Amino acid sequence: MRLLTVSALLLLLLGPGLALQIQCYQCEEMTHDCATPEFIVNCTVNVQDMCQKEVLVKDDGIHYRKSCASSGACLIASSGYQQFCTGKLNSVCITCCNTPLCNGPRQKKRPPASGAAAPNAPRVGLLPLPLLPLLLLSSTLC
Repeated sequence: MRLLTVSALLLLLLGPGLALQIQCYQCEEMTHDCATPEFIVNCTVNVQDMCQKEVLVKDDGIHYRKSCASSGACLIASSGYQQFCTGKLNSVCITCCNTPLCNGPRQKKRPPASGAAAPNAPRVGLLPLPLLPLLLLSSTLC
């Protein structure tokens, strides 16, 4: 019971510090994929939690719009334009993602290294740094 109380108090104290700020590429109507350092922006904490990428196919070529977005607005926009994402003239494709700079160019898939884990093997992630004191404290109370 004491562990639960201490854990709850720590989460309340550390909760505001857990907010993460995502970085995205931002540009308007560029005819080249604006995925270079001068187009990186910091999105608004607790408001813009996703990156958005729009690819428009026009008469004069492919145009890109990239920005920070709230998850709700981005997901609504991407689903609303899904029927227009054909890759042909006048096509509009909107995608949303939630990792830093994920609205940049697509990463080329690399062949798995010989010692790589199986594709379906469970992956162990790292704990966020603010949770480390909580973990250490809980182990001392047990």
